[in-house]
Amino acid sequence: MRLGIDLDGVVADFNAGWMERYNQENGTELVPDLVTTWDAMLPLTRFSSIDEFWQWARNDGGSGLFRDLPVFPDAVETLTRLYRHHEIVIITTKPPWANAETFSWIGEHAIPTREVHIIGEKWRVDCDVYLDDGPHNLESLVLERPDRTVCRFVRPWNRPVPGVVDITDWHAFESLIDKKHR
Repeated sequence: MRLGIDLDGVVADFNAGWMERYNQENGTELVPDLVTTWDAMLPLTRFSSIDEFWQWARNDGGSGLFRDLPVFPDAVETLTRLYRHHEIVIITTKPPWANAETFSWIGEHAIPTREVHIIGEKWRVDCDVYLDDGPHNLESLVLERPDRTVCRFVRPWNRPVPGVVDITDWHAFESLIDKKHR
């Protein structure tokens, strides 16, 4: 099967990554448990707009935010096991300036894939199963790909979506794929 896997919030811990850098630069003590909404970086930080946040994240002259994100526990190990029998297709959305560092991050963490799509409309990439955490992505995937299995990696910033399978950890995702593969 083709497994369409999101990166940020699923494989890469986006919130831990931006918070670590923000804390170092601002003397704050933000922790990922504070994130309960999709764009939590605005109410939790000094940024007045999402554009201002992304300008900071770009870090002109230095490593951008997406280059140094930590990996969620069990993500790479589970993907490596799944890769033995399935195609791992990375489907992620990034600002254009983050493309190169995203490919570097994938290589550095040995994400087992031969196919990467950096695209806003994730449903355009044909897969049998999708795993994402973005509320807007989940809604569009289930709308545009109603005959496919769409999975929500349950996080505090998303909510149940009709027609979407809730996944609470990597073990649960692997079990779901194993059952579908039989």
